[in-house]
Amino acid sequence: MKKFFLVVFTVIAVFTISACGKQNKGGNDGGKQVLNVFNWVEYIGLDPVTIDGVTYDNVIDAFEKLYDVKVNYETFDSNEAMYTKLIAGDARYDVIIPSDYMIERLIKQNRLNKLDFSKIPNYSLISQDIINKLDQEYTDIEMNEYVVPYFYGTVGILYDKTKVTKTVDSWSILWDEDYKKKIFMYDSQRDSLMVALKLLGYSMNTHDSEELQEAKEKLLEQKPLVYAYVGDSIIQQMIEGEAYLAVVYSGDAAYIMDNNPNMAYAIPKEGTNFWIDSMVIPTTSRNVDLAHQFINFMISLEIARANTEYVMYTTPVEQVFDEVIEDEWANNIAYNPTVIDVFGGDIKTEVFRDPGDFIKEYDKIWSEVLAPERNYIIPIIIGGVVLVGLVAYFVVKKRKKKVY
Repeated sequence: MKKFFLVVFTVIAVFTISACGKQNKGGNDGGKQVLNVFNWVEYIGLDPVTIDGVTYDNVIDAFEKLYDVKVNYETFDSNEAMYTKLIAGDARYDVIIPSDYMIERLIKQNRLNKLDFSKIPNYSLISQDIINKLDQEYTDIEMNEYVVPYFYGTVGILYDKTKVTKTVDSWSILWDEDYKKKIFMYDSQRDSLMVALKLLGYSMNTHDSEELQEAKEKLLEQKPLVYAYVGDSIIQQMIEGEAYLAVVYSGDAAYIMDNNPNMAYAIPKEGTNFWIDSMVIPTTSRNVDLAHQFINFMISLEIARANTEYVMYTTPVEQVFDEVIEDEWANNIAYNPTVIDVFGGDIKTEVFRDPGDFIKEYDKIWSEVLAPERNYIIPIIIGGVVLVGLVAYFVVKKRKKKVY
């Protein structure tokens, strides 16, 4: 679920934080320990950061110099792409940062190490609300034994206050004819189906084929109103006011609202997705101790603040969260979930669960939603022309026979 900037900035970032180069399979580089990190694009602080009076180029630069190590930093743009790379035979990542449902899959497949929290003393800084949320949502697996939360948030509706005159408190506004071709939907199977399922009153983790079919019909009903199904280009498009309404992740909404004061964010009354991205250590890691050290570093006060101020997703480090909302984003409800109580208030939230083999049903339904509409007019015209031609041919042929 994550914020992309322009491609040129991504390229600069990749070089800046030592993202280029192949993984070092041996675990050292010229005598230095090597850490292989796999994270979302644009999901770490790239601005200068000061620690104990010393200023470093960015978060990765600070870790490398403070601990005299080498970091190979790679990025992915979806949980599924991360999973495919992770399970490849030669992948040797030490720290990865997936979303909750993908972490669930990895735990069930025995692909993650349990963490040694004695090596992560900064874990005490993590909000107890987030820890409790994971316990409540994942009662069948011990999620908190494997993860350290990194960012969290919601999915909601971003809208232009100067153009949308109706109350935005329900997913149903995305089916309003008054906003035809002014609506962005995510080109994301789970997120878009979540919108329809929630509107229909169903769980976004349904295993009921009939409910999924209803969600498909609802999305097909909406399709003529949708301007486009997009990915992270939605950020710049909404900053520029290209559409009036959009389904967005809260962190993207916070960034867009910071750049376009006409934009506002709402969490629909039918409920929505509450997601948590976390740092975990794969069983294939060859540098587990350094991986723990990196995770501990990432949730230190200075680094957690540097990350959240750059990315604008909500930090689970409680002290940093309190400072940031007081100093900068107190009323930005996309960043500050305390404005709308997502931890047990009137608006109900769900986390995505790994659907297992039932994912094939989701794949099928989503492909049917995105399938191009059939245009029957052209085939009818062509058929009509062919029919007229055949009739004309036989009429002429019959007349020729009479002449002879």
